[in-house]
Amino acid sequence: MAAGTGRDRMALVDVNNFYVSCERVFNPRLEGRPVVVLSNNDGCVVARSAEAKALGIATGAPWYQVEPMAKAWGLVARSSNYELYGDMSARVMEVVGRFGTWQEVYSIDESFVGLVGDEAQLRDAGAGIRAAVARHVGVPVCVGVASTKTLAKFANRIAKQNPALNGVCSLDSMPPGHVDAIQAKVPVTGLWGVGGRTGERLNALGIETIADLKAADPLVIRKKFSVVLARTVHELNGTACIPHTEERADKQQIMFSRSFSTPVTSVEGMEQVMAIYAQRGAARLSAEGMRTTTMTVTAGTSRFAQGVASFPSVTIRLPQATQDPILLTRAAVAAVRESVVPGAAYLRAGVLFSGLEPAGGQEVLDLFVDHREQLELGDLMGSVRTKFGAAAIGLGLGGLAEPPQWSMKREHSSPRFTTEWAEIPVVRA
Repeated sequence: MAAGTGRDRMALVDVNNFYVSCERVFNPRLEGRPVVVLSNNDGCVVARSAEAKALGIATGAPWYQVEPMAKAWGLVARSSNYELYGDMSARVMEVVGRFGTWQEVYSIDESFVGLVGDEAQLRDAGAGIRAAVARHVGVPVCVGVASTKTLAKFANRIAKQNPALNGVCSLDSMPPGHVDAIQAKVPVTGLWGVGGRTGERLNALGIETIADLKAADPLVIRKKFSVVLARTVHELNGTACIPHTEERADKQQIMFSRSFSTPVTSVEGMEQVMAIYAQRGAARLSAEGMRTTTMTVTAGTSRFAQGVASFPSVTIRLPQATQDPILLTRAAVAAVRESVVPGAAYLRAGVLFSGLEPAGGQEVLDLFVDHREQLELGDLMGSVRTKFGAAAIGLGLGGLAEPPQWSMKREHSSPRFTTEWAEIPVVRA
């Protein structure tokens, strides 16, 4: 490529039907079959394969309503396997990042990357990303390439809806008239960041399609709506004004929160919950190299159930920044013991760590440091879990091999193929 002929562009890489695609990587028999992934406690549908969408199954549909037809439809349900999905996401993002001059991970299944090149090179880069992810991770992606984030998202939409493009759409390679014609047909709510209510207000002003919004006066849009929507107008016209946001190194909070499959009604039961949740949260602190100075313990009953309503929240200021699982567990158990109402039917609980600082930060005089911190128990327990599995070690009830009765309902869960040695795939000749 001759000097000066390259263009700075960005690509939006999006995994197709991410949760379902992760399940299919390790179970090829799911290819071509309708598959849904369920929410926490197997409550409702949160992800659908194209075949499931064709059956008319809606996102958010309660599973108990869909389940009676599952056998007749050949429908396969999977419980949310967030350990698998999180690990697969990290693998996808690592591969995608190899192709970019910069990368911004936008969500668990989407990433923006910076590209440089002429039209042919940009198309080749998109095809290369798609092929590399398929080869190294096994999930399908679509790639949209354009001059702004808003247009890259739009190009990704075109790539998904036009099989002839083989999953890659670079707006630079399309005749301007074709792009304009598509924008004139797509409702304004089909645009990234434009929701239903904003769409209704825009429609009332005669702005019904993406092309209409592109032609609008950004000053008028800013006055009647927001600076964010005005930026969208600029982006549609090729002016990049949505900045890149690098992942913050100074993360402000870490949370571990879950719903229960069955209510917990006793103080002892909630102590068990908090002992396990505090250790899980401490493991996250250790994994991210952080210590916490403040811990908030929360729990809650259903807002709609009959009986006692209780939503305790206790914040604990710790003597010093810590990631020690023993100290955090004791504090969490003590807090929940004093705040829950015996007999109340609790359905969820969590621990929130804030006031975070790097574990390798300023040293504290030994006189004020708990001796367990010097033993680095959090790191030790984390390394044992990494090597032998999440249930291999824990404090008290935190090391149970079998999950408690109240644990999140996951009747249709697949194995954690990539993060648990005991669940690694087995290949048979």
